[in-house]
Amino acid sequence: MKTPEQKIPDLKAIYRDYDAAVEGFKQKAVCRPGCAYCCTHYGTVDMTTLEGFVIRKHLASTDLSKKVRFQKRIKRNRRAKERGKTDICPFLSESQHCSIYAIRPFSCRQLYSLRDCDGNGPTVHRQAVELARSTVTRLQRLDDTGYSGHMSFILELLNQKAFRRLYVSGGVDPQRVAVFGKRHGIVINRWIAGDR
Repeated sequence: MKTPEQKIPDLKAIYRDYDAAVEGFKQKAVCRPGCAYCCTHYGTVDMTTLEGFVIRKHLASTDLSKKVRFQKRIKRNRRAKERGKTDICPFLSESQHCSIYAIRPFSCRQLYSLRDCDGNGPTVHRQAVELARSTVTRLQRLDDTGYSGHMSFILELLNQKAFRRLYVSGGVDPQRVAVFGKRHGIVINRWIAGDR
């Protein structure tokens, strides 16, 4: 069984496969640097525990002031989401750019639009949506000892030392996160991906 660290190359390969499959669809996308509709209005950025692990690892390597700023934003985002509100992505910079673009989760990678969103949300090819669904299943199978859910909830799980230790060791114990998971809509990857 691979550790989360050992699964990172496989995660990147899944991202590359999806990018290659939708490259033709995205050629007519109107998205551009600084366009942040999805980062401010989309509402739910879901990810797997493995993707959260990669983001957390990145945050650990940033300077202290950035780390503190991100932690405050993640906490604000989590509280807003718990109240059923939409909040801007904690990683959106003041210049409307993604601070973690190279390691952003798949939920962000799959988004593009063929028209300006103008309050209506992105317009995406139906085939790209189907490819995204199958990619999410691949991600959940890869992260078979992890979970999926809203970004700030997954990062909160990974901030819990006991959970993080179990996850990094390759262990899985859904009962440990049952209360938090149920309250926050966290799903068990191996059950959702059909690999019980």
